[in-house]
Amino acid sequence: MFTTHEIRTERGVLQYRRESLTGIRCRISPVRFKRQIDTAPAMPDSRDGCPFCPGAINTSTPTFEDGGRLRCGESVTFPNLYPFAERHVVTVITSDHTPGRFDRRCLADAISGTAQALSGSSGYASINWNHLPSAGASIVHPHLQGIADLEPTHLADLYISAGRRYLADHGRLYWEDLVERERCSERFLFENEIFWSANPVPLGEREVRGILPISTLEELEPYIDPLADGILRIVEFYRSLGTHAFNASIFFDAPGTAGQGHRAFCSIIARLNPNTFSMCDSAFMERLHLEPVILTLPEDLGALFREHK
Repeated sequence: MFTTHEIRTERGVLQYRRESLTGIRCRISPVRFKRQIDTAPAMPDSRDGCPFCPGAINTSTPTFEDGGRLRCGESVTFPNLYPFAERHVVTVITSDHTPGRFDRRCLADAISGTAQALSGSSGYASINWNHLPSAGASIVHPHLQGIADLEPTHLADLYISAGRRYLADHGRLYWEDLVERERCSERFLFENEIFWSANPVPLGEREVRGILPISTLEELEPYIDPLADGILRIVEFYRSLGTHAFNASIFFDAPGTAGQGHRAFCSIIARLNPNTFSMCDSAFMERLHLEPVILTLPEDLGALFREHK
């Protein structure tokens, strides 16, 4: 499923990994972990001027065409004021500006609300989460973003297109073969109707993938609770390692494409904690070369997760 080329430098081991299906590449340099650039979080917790807090959300956020917002449990969904997709919505997860821990019911409701707001779109949907400014969040108050376009984003296109070729060439789903292989690996984490493991060719630090037994957004509803539960297990695991910021994305195929080679999947990566130096973990390799430099071996992540349990 992937290839590894390893070299030894004066400082330690360096791995070049390539995913066989898509050609995605990364570099893993555990020695760079010794830089210790991720410090205790400098958490921005001021509620002043927050448009997503109670008392402001009903006057500072836009409404859908019918003049309303979509409410699901405690979550509130509305159009993005500054969209970068044909369909782009925001879902405020909770009324709490800076929750110490996320409630599973609140996250499940927020995912459900986002999915409802995107339903009916003929495009390729994803549900996304930037948590804290060092992970790209422009507003600290926890919120999801849902997008849908007539064409998939680049990463989704790589997997959807390659998955269809794999099915045509082998008569089997790539994702089923991947799960079978990863279930026996050091990278396996857990299963809860969704298969969770450390991605062997990570796109970001400590990347975890959850592979759903569905393809499209219209099939999501029965799996929202285990999805929310799995995401929060990973978030708590990250916090046990001292990481508070993260990104998450859930990728779907277009409506009506079930059984055509794709599986919806959730990708979660750890990010540097908010800090006073405005330091982040994305530089020229990640943004311009599209080849991330990773510190943690995926196999070590599996061991750390089992210790955490």
